[in-house]
Amino acid sequence: MDGQAEHATVVDVLFAIEGTVLPKDHRFVLLGALARGLPWLAADAAVGIHPIKAARDDDGRLLLPRRARLVMRMPESQFAAAAALTGQALDVGGWPLRVGAASVRALIPHGTLYAYFVTAESDDEQVFLQHAGARLAELGTPCKLVCGKRQVFAAGPRQVAGYSLMLHDLSREHSLRLQQVGLGRDRGLGCGIFVPHRSAAAVGSG
Repeated sequence: MDGQAEHATVVDVLFAIEGTVLPKDHRFVLLGALARGLPWLAADAAVGIHPIKAARDDDGRLLLPRRARLVMRMPESQFAAAAALTGQALDVGGWPLRVGAASVRALIPHGTLYAYFVTAESDDEQVFLQHAGARLAELGTPCKLVCGKRQVFAAGPRQVAGYSLMLHDLSREHSLRLQQVGLGRDRGLGCGIFVPHRSAAAVGSG
């Protein structure tokens, strides 16, 4: 989203969803299901799909609450195209998921931002922080970084590795910019998407 976000209003599009369970490593199959419902999505690496908030069972599967939401970050101009998901019944790794009405939520500037997962090219935490710091410098968004624990998840035939990351002491302008452009690859798998956060405790929780 780096190139587009500098010239577009970026928002979160929220969909009500109805379902019971999603598989343990659901990100890849969810992206595939969404791309079947929105054929243009597969070619648009700019759109981010937030991690779905849900508890997990003993097998690691997501147990969807009644008020679960699917949240996609994209330029506001794409809202009408994305809203075509409304009413669709998706197959997510063998589990049904029905998509409800869509609404728009503006990005909110905050001095502390948190990303659940930012992809890493190296399994060395210091190398990851150096790369992240260099990218933040390129974006002109100086801040303090706090790295969480290393994580790995399966995305079809490959393994995706990364870290949770918290950014502190951001100005209003820099906070919005980072939420717009994100950090790292695999935005469609929920990586590199920053949200406002009030506690550094979440960084270590992964």
